[in-house]
Amino acid sequence: MPVAFGEVVVFATVIAVSPFTLIPALFMQFTPRPRASSSAFLAGWVIGIVVPAGSCAALASVVQRPEDEHAWVAWARVVLGSLLILFGIRQWLTRHGRAAPGWMRLLADAGPSKAFRLGLLLSVANPKILLLSAAAGLAVGSAEPATTTAVVAVAVFTVCAASTVALPVVLHVLLGERVLVPLSRLRRWLENHAPGVMAVVIAAIGVLVLFEGVVRL
Repeated sequence: MPVAFGEVVVFATVIAVSPFTLIPALFMQFTPRPRASSSAFLAGWVIGIVVPAGSCAALASVVQRPEDEHAWVAWARVVLGSLLILFGIRQWLTRHGRAAPGWMRLLADAGPSKAFRLGLLLSVANPKILLLSAAAGLAVGSAEPATTTAVVAVAVFTVCAASTVALPVVLHVLLGERVLVPLSRLRRWLENHAPGVMAVVIAAIGVLVLFEGVVRL
């Protein structure tokens, strides 16, 4: 079965447009050393999403159970999809009156070293990002592709998922300080609407993952 690149890109796009991706990426542009810090954050973020995606792709391709056509992968999708839906519902029900996450305060004065650690931590320790990365890896590995194809698929996922973290870095290099005003407005809007936006996005992708799992059972 060929790799479903479209499905992989969907998972990556959800990560890329998530407020939990965009907000810290925008915060990096207002640190004392914006270019160095945002580049370090990007490096940590990439590692944090490629490791779970690659690990799950390798696991799904190595574990061979031909008698049930990889039923465990289908069940893994069902579990991942269900968890994502539950996360989305919980996020929606608690979207009002939520205090700003503690990690936002840590971003204000982040240097390159701290930014790298935060990029790694916010991607790996965020259950939503982790589940989406794992789901993308399962989609790649369960297709039983050639090694080169699997590597390309994980690379495509990583590039797409990290694109919105890289974009502010590129814009700051090209446009300099002029880019800070529109980025500041976007950051404030996302801070005010992040819980509701993320709730809808997470629940929608959860339905997709769950549906894929049920169909494959």
